[in-house]
Amino acid sequence: MPARVLIIAGDAAESLEVLYPYQRLREEGYEVHIAAPERRKLQFVVHDFVEGFDTYTEKPGYTWPADLAFAEVDPEQYAAVVIPGGRAPEYLRNDPEVQRIVRHFFSGDKPVAQICHGPLISAAAGTLAGRRTAAYPALKPDITVSGAEFVDSEAVVDGVLVSARAWPDHPAWMRAFLEVLRVKAPVG
Repeated sequence: MPARVLIIAGDAAESLEVLYPYQRLREEGYEVHIAAPERRKLQFVVHDFVEGFDTYTEKPGYTWPADLAFAEVDPEQYAAVVIPGGRAPEYLRNDPEVQRIVRHFFSGDKPVAQICHGPLISAAAGTLAGRRTAAYPALKPDITVSGAEFVDSEAVVDGVLVSARAWPDHPAWMRAFLEVLRVKAPVG
């Protein structure tokens, strides 16, 4: 049976930051499940950078079904977790079930990949203190106040935590995460 990887998502998660790791991990032979507040079709978004705008723009992205609800997740059944960005982390971070899941991976020294606004969830779960992490650059104050060191880089590896700034960092981020996964949770 292949090792399982969990992806935490919700409405307004960044399409590329959910689907790129989903497909890349499946390509490597991992079984991948998407968890959300409830089992239903999720509406992802696309964030892009437009000349003349002070920040990114948001457009509707792909829809995708959640495999299970957060309350149904037994994190013992998963070798690793991916925490994508987008706007979803703004509200998912307040969900006690999400915090329970994330704390399990950090306390169990299991691989965690987070990108863009995903570290908001890890920070709310109280798991970033003393760590180094990348995030969307506007989150530097949030990262610092959580007790972590913000690193502006495409792939930051801190033990089993692998982080990146946003979807343009995907190749380096997933390459680094797969290196960690191959050691900690090889495909069965």
